[in-house]
Formats: sequence, C-alpha cells, structure tokens
Amino acid sequence: MRNLWQFILKYSNLLLFLLLEAVALFFVFSRNGLPHSAWRSSANYVVGSFYQTWSNVSDYFFLRSENERLVAENVELQNYITRLENQLEGLFESQLPDTVPAYVYAEKDLRYIPAKVINFSTSSQRNYLTLNKGARDGVEENMGVVDQDGVVGIVRAVSDRFSVVIPVINNAFSVSCRFLSNDKLGPLHWDGIDYRYAQLEDIARHVEVHEGDTLVTSGLSDAFPEGVRVGVVEKAELGESDAYYHIKVRLAADFHRLGYVQIIQNRALIEQRQLEEWGNK
Repeated sequence: MRNLWQFILKYSNLLLFLLLEAVALFFVFSRNGLPHSAWRSSANYVVGSFYQTWSNVSDYFFLRSENERLVAENVELQNYITRLENQLEGLFESQLPDTVPAYVYAEKDLRYIPAKVINFSTSSQRNYLTLNKGARDGVEENMGVVDQDGVVGIVRAVSDRFSVVIPVINNAFSVSCRFLSNDKLGPLHWDGIDYRYAQLEDIARHVEVHEGDTLVTSGLSDAFPEGVRVGVVEKAELGESDAYYHIKVRLAADFHRLGYVQIIQNRALIEQRQLEEWGNK
C-alpha cells in the first residue's frame, strides 16, 4: 500500500492530466454527434481488427494443436492396424498343425512413433532433419522415417530428446525400391540437384518401364517394411547402346512441407542384426 501511495504522489500531475483529458473527451463525444459517430466508427474498426487478429492467432495455435492430435491419432490407428494384422495372421497360424507354432512375422513386428520436424535443410548435398523425439521415446539409429505421403529418411543420430534424420534428399541415402507393376527391384539415390526428384538405378533395358509407374519399398532394407510409397516415374530414358535405364523419380514426400512424421520401430531388428553380424564373421 505504501508503494501505491508513493506511485500516486510521484505521478500525481500526470494522473490529474489524464483524468481531466478523459472528462473533456467524454463531454466532446457525448454532446457532438459527428465526432461521436467518427469515434465509434474508428473504435469499432480497431476493435474489429483486434478481434480478427486474435482470431487468426488463436486459429493458428488451435490448428497446430489439432494437427498434433490428428498425427497422434493416425499413428495410434496405424499401430492398431498392425496389431490387428498380426492377430489375424496368428489366428491363421493357429489352424496349422501343432508342430507349427503361431507367431508374429519379424517384418511385421512394428510400432510407429509420432514426431515433429523442428529443423531441416533442403539446399545442400548433405541435407538433414531434426525431430523432437529421441532415445527416451524409443528412437534408435537406423530406424526408418515416413510421413503420410511416403518415405522420408533414416535416423542417423539420437540423443535423449532429439534425433537427426538423413532424408532421401541426401546423397548418402539409398533405399531398395520395387515397381508395383512388375516387381522389379532397384536402388534409389539422390543426385543433389532438385529436392523433388531422385534417380532409380540398375533397371535393365529388357524391363518395361512407363511414366507414372509407382515405386514402393522392397522390404530388403531393415529400416522400412515392404510397400511404403517412394514415388512415381517422371521420366525413363534408354539410349540405343544403354544397358540400363536413366529413370527420374518424383518423390512422394514433399520436403518443403514436412511437419509431422512417423518413426518406424522394428522390434525384431536387433535380433536380425545380431544374426547377420554372426554370419559375416
């Protein structure tokens, strides 16, 4: 209270001026129609602009939270579908002789972890993405990353709360792809020129390739299950003396619009890698 009185005494002249100014304005606008009307119009404009701005801001934050909620629901739905598929296969296996035990196939023992892209680059040869999920969320190196459109990249570094992803548009990235039309396989690489396109290699000239053909993951990479969309053939060129096609692929993921992604946790991956390391000894 003492501080309040000190404040009033210190600024008493200013406060008196503001009070008298307010009284004068009240008499002006209450007795004169034109200034009153103009004042109301201006006030309504200012208030309307304020509410419009506030509405836009609130809508923005509401939309962001709504997007986060939808992403979480989509991931939970994907996890539910995966569990349901495994249960159906287990039910089918249970109809087999007792000598064949029911189990979940390793390539389908998956869980999806939702994550938000908090930093990224698209203009260098070594582009990367930073996600807001890390080791404490179950993220590990070499996990595949996808979005609603298709393949995004592979996790290459993990801290407690963050992870860094090498995306398709990094010249160190490669993934095995399969044509939906004929099941032919080939590796996909990025040439560092355009973030929208990559190149499919090692497709022999006897294979039928058409513009618009869809490419999906082959399942030969331990980071991605089979059938995840990668892109479509934009152009396929074959010279008279060429043994292999020059295939330009429009990527499914739009790297200028990435917001939320899903990290694929393959729970059988550790077992697979341990076995493969033993085989390489």
